[in-house]
Amino acid sequence: MDIEAYLAAGGKIGSPDNAPPRYRGEILKLMAIFVDSEMAGAAGFADRINDAPGLTGRIVAARMVLEKFANAERVLKLMETFGANSSRYVNQHPWSDRLERDCDLGTKRIDGDMRLNVFHYPFTGWGDSVVMNVLMGLATVVQLEEMIECSYQPLGDAFSKILPIENHHAELGIKGVKNLIAVEGDIDTLQQSVNYWHPRVADTFGRADSDRLDLYLRFGLRQRTNESLQHMWRERCDKCLGELGFRVPIDD
Repeated sequence: MDIEAYLAAGGKIGSPDNAPPRYRGEILKLMAIFVDSEMAGAAGFADRINDAPGLTGRIVAARMVLEKFANAERVLKLMETFGANSSRYVNQHPWSDRLERDCDLGTKRIDGDMRLNVFHYPFTGWGDSVVMNVLMGLATVVQLEEMIECSYQPLGDAFSKILPIENHHAELGIKGVKNLIAVEGDIDTLQQSVNYWHPRVADTFGRADSDRLDLYLRFGLRQRTNESLQHMWRERCDKCLGELGFRVPIDD
């Protein structure tokens, strides 16, 4: 059977030795996006740990940073089986670096850095970082649910173990927002953070007319369109924001 037909029909590949060249390149790219995003996300959030209210909050934040680095390491070990040099990889970017707050990359990527664009933007404080964690946490869960079904079985298995961890991070973010509202009562400032991060998180799903999607579908690396995944996120995100008392932004 033709390899693309096999994969499109739900077939699985279990090792790099069985992966055709083009497939190897695409699966490596998907893994790099995840690793870079977890590394950058953890590094950026680490800078906010001492802003967390109370020792318990700082312990929770530090644990989240540790778990995100561990998630990155789990997938990076899979990249090693394709020949990636993990020691060199970890040091290739200043992961905590951020662009200016008013920068808006949209879906355009920065050359050489595979992190999702949302991890190029800076935080203004603890509340801002917690709001971002909620919105991006919900997006990460949707994206991982999709990738669990990917045709590269070792990666699907890895994401199956990572999913509950990232889901818990999103839940911790929601709890953190509730605490901020209860203690400080400044929902207007948090609403500004929602307005800022909402369109930037939406952009992590990519363009609706992505020319790579057809290839991913043929290789069984994806099952749904970018538009479909973003719609799933918006439904969950809008419900969550409404329950927290926020207005849902209307993204341009």
